Parts: sequence; structure tokens; C-alpha cells
Amino acid sequence: MTDDQTVYLNGEFQPLAEARVPVLDRGFIFGDGVYEVVPVYGRVPFRWAQHHARLVRSLGKLRIDDPMDAAGWRGLVDALIARHPWDDQFVYIQVTRGVAKRDHAFPKGVTPTVFAMSSPLPVLPAEQVSKGVAVITLPDERWLHCDIKSTSLLGNVLARQAAVDAGAAECVMFRDDRLTECSSSNFWVVRDGGVLAPPKDNLILEGIRYGLMQELCEAEGVAFEVRPVTRAEVLSADELMLSSATKEVLPVTLLDGHPVGDGTPGPVFRRLHAAYQRAKAASAASAGLAAH
Repeated sequence: MTDDQTVYLNGEFQPLAEARVPVLDRGFIFGDGVYEVVPVYGRVPFRWAQHHARLVRSLGKLRIDDPMDAAGWRGLVDALIARHPWDDQFVYIQVTRGVAKRDHAFPKGVTPTVFAMSSPLPVLPAEQVSKGVAVITLPDERWLHCDIKSTSLLGNVLARQAAVDAGAAECVMFRDDRLTECSSSNFWVVRDGGVLAPPKDNLILEGIRYGLMQELCEAEGVAFEVRPVTRAEVLSADELMLSSATKEVLPVTLLDGHPVGDGTPGPVFRRLHAAYQRAKAASAASAGLAAH
């Protein structure tokens, strides 16, 4: 965060330091809300349509009224981008059910709280791309609605802290020996030159990179198979990768202290990483085309 950030809160743009939410907001009391993180390259939201669709889907699953139409959401994102000096940003959007007397049941007639801010997009250390990152394995102890991008993230927070405590970049989680995902990333397994992806069900959040990875694999002629992936398949993989809005695509070269493959980023990662960079460049270039 920086001192000159401007945020949006319930219809007003204001300095971040001045933004306030009532303590009875259900997002504060219950974590009763959803969020979205949108990367921005060259001042263009990357895969905005998919991010907006997931936001709408999450709101619907929690039965929170969508406070804006599609044009309103896009206008808000564009306005936040325009108010900040960085070409590459990430926009954070959060919608809670609103302010009401503390009661577990849904209140009636409550207006959702809408908050959004933009921050500089973190620059990935070159060493992480060239050498890969370390991850640890953990049991997945979260709730059974991981497909909702909810602000109730305590399970993810505890899992991520376990990785930090172990000196790792991330953790990869399993439920009954079945691969789910990382604390804040999707996870990909490479075997025999193809990519294995866990099914898009209630046990994982369908990251926007999920659809993108499938598209990149198709463009690169890499087999992409969606099916349950076992812990044994992860442990014996030729390559492992993780992806998220801010991590993009990263190779995993150390798993629980043991090298993955030969301990260096593999050929499938290198192809998909290069394709990802081309997709970013094409997105940013679209702004220039639209201006002419």
C-alpha cells in the first residue's frame, strides 16, 4: 500500500487512509462477503470478462444482491486504474452483505458494502522464474465451498502461514489423497509431457488462470486433462507448476524438500510461461489498438 492510493467505498472515491467501514458490517463480523483480484497489464484489465463472471457467480452462491451491472463494474475498474500512476496494477474488489444487527441469518433490506482499490502489481523475482520455488504438502482442512471466492479465508491463511514457517513459497493441499489446490494458487501436474488439472468442483476455486492454462496448452499443443489427481501422481510428477493472478505461472522445483524432476524448471513450464507472456503483451497492446 502507498500513501497516495485512492479507493472506492460505497459510491465515493477517497484516500485509502480515510476509508472506514462500520464495525457491524457483516464482512467484519462474519466474513460474509466475496472478493476478486484483477491483474492489469499496460492499464488493461487482464481477462476481465472471466473475473467479472466469477464475481457474479460468487455473489449468487452467497445470495448477495449484485450491486452493479456489467458496465458499472467495468467503469469502476477503469476509474481506479486511471487514478493511479502504475501501468501494471492489480485491482481488489470486495462486496459484503452489508451492515446489520449481529445475527447469523441473512438480514432483509440491507445494502451491500462495495469496496475496491488498486495497487502496484508485484514484480516477480527473476530467480523464481529461472530456478523455481519450493512448496510443502498439507492436508486440506478448509470448508466444502472452496468454489466461492469468499472473504472467509482463515483456512487459507493458516495453510499459507505453514508454508511461510517452512521457508516455502506455497503449500499444496490434498483431501483424502486427492489434489485440490494451494492456499492462494491453482496447482498443475506435468506427466509424460501433458498437464493434469484437478476437476473444477466445490473443492477448489476455479482460478482465472485455470481457463487460461487450458487455452495456452491447446495453443502450444500440450495435452490438458481434467481428472482427479492423486497425491502419488504429484509426488512422482515430471514437473509441477502453480498459478495465480499475481504469481502468473511459476515452476515448482522443490516439494517437501525433495527436487521435482531434475530440480530445474522443465520444458512444459518454459513453453507455457512464454505463451503466458505473449498473452499479457497482447492484452496490453489492445489498449493501443482501441485508442486508434
